[in-house]
Amino acid sequence: MIRVWDPVVRFFHWALAACFALAWLTAEEAQGVHEWLGYAAAALVALRLVWGLTGSHYARFAQFVRGPGAVLAYLRDMATGRERRFIGHNPAGAAMIVALLLSMGGTAWTGWLMTEPERAAQLPAIVAPAFADDDDEHGRGRGESAVEEVHEALANLMLILVVLHLGGVALASMRHRENLARAMITGLKRPAEPGDVA
Repeated sequence: MIRVWDPVVRFFHWALAACFALAWLTAEEAQGVHEWLGYAAAALVALRLVWGLTGSHYARFAQFVRGPGAVLAYLRDMATGRERRFIGHNPAGAAMIVALLLSMGGTAWTGWLMTEPERAAQLPAIVAPAFADDDDEHGRGRGESAVEEVHEALANLMLILVVLHLGGVALASMRHRENLARAMITGLKRPAEPGDVA
């Protein structure tokens, strides 16, 4: 076995999963806890962005992020059962990481805007008109309800992405006969074999 996922990557992965799950469960019940989980998720995203530039080999974005053509080619190969095994993240997994980071970052940012409505006034002019302070029929400011709708849409998108991520992990684990969830706990994977992408 070889070490692929360093402790920072593994900590980030499981901590972000826990933050999202707990934030989802506390959204209506414990607003204070929900907000602190959002701050923790934002800090984790920031950590991953820094680690993606300065971390170990397989943690770096330059090692695994590929263009749309490579992702589509990998998905085509998956559809026919011909995808190659990657020691690090495969192109579809890399695209998922980018999508999860963007949607989690957007969810945290819109949540932050919701905690202090005057923060929307600091946004650039191209965004600020959407946050006008006229009240809607429920007595909420239109800006507040617009940010809340975007926040909820991004949280729902996160949930969809998580389900797709779990499906992709299960499929890749089955196809390549290795437990990717366990590898994200231990950091260890099987060494590259002929045809694998190291």
